[in-house]
Amino acid sequence: MTAAAGTSTMFDERVDPGRVASFVLAAAVHLLLFTVLVFGVRWQNRPPEAIEVELWSEPVPAPIQVEPKPAPAPEPLAAKPEPVIPKPDIALKEPVKVKPAPKPVAKPEPSKPRVDETRKRINEELAREQASFAVDRERQQIRDQLARDATASQKRDYEAYAGRIKMKIRGNIVLPLDIKANPEAIFDVVQLPTGGVLSVKLRKSSGHAGYDEAVERAVLKSSPLPRPDRPELFQRALELKFRPLD
Repeated sequence: MTAAAGTSTMFDERVDPGRVASFVLAAAVHLLLFTVLVFGVRWQNRPPEAIEVELWSEPVPAPIQVEPKPAPAPEPLAAKPEPVIPKPDIALKEPVKVKPAPKPVAKPEPSKPRVDETRKRINEELAREQASFAVDRERQQIRDQLARDATASQKRDYEAYAGRIKMKIRGNIVLPLDIKANPEAIFDVVQLPTGGVLSVKLRKSSGHAGYDEAVERAVLKSSPLPRPDRPELFQRALELKFRPLD
């Protein structure tokens, strides 16, 4: 009994060391949690502090232009050695060479004679003189033609003027009865500007005295003679021809 009692007492008083350590650890954990909760609530209640942050970025550096390097020149290919062709045993005849036809040789053009400037100038002056002579000749031809036209016109006007004189004189001629042929008598008559007859002279007889005298008497009787339409046609000395049958 005693031994059993002693053994029981010894086992009852013995303390488990693991339980103490667990208790201490649990108490420390609770205390740490309490501290964290208290300080966490206080930190959340504090107003947030303003923090200025300057945002910047480094400028992008300009791209550096890199000059392209020239492509390396291709290396020259090594010339391949020509294959050696063995010569045949039979000698080949060389082809007959045809001589090319000779090309026609162009004949050199004859050298043009050099024109002398003095001769050229003389030719130009001669050409100008000939042109001037041609113009003068043409003008002279025109003047001559105008003169001929004026002369022809004056001649026609004079013939018309002389025809009026003859007509007046014929009206005063008394033909002889014995005249049968048609002879011509020519008289020179001198007149005044007024047409008055100064003189009558027989230049050529008709061969019939009676007819010549009849014409002379008719000229004197016709004074004053008709005057021309234009003063420049007046002729002081007149040559008048008469035929009995005209």
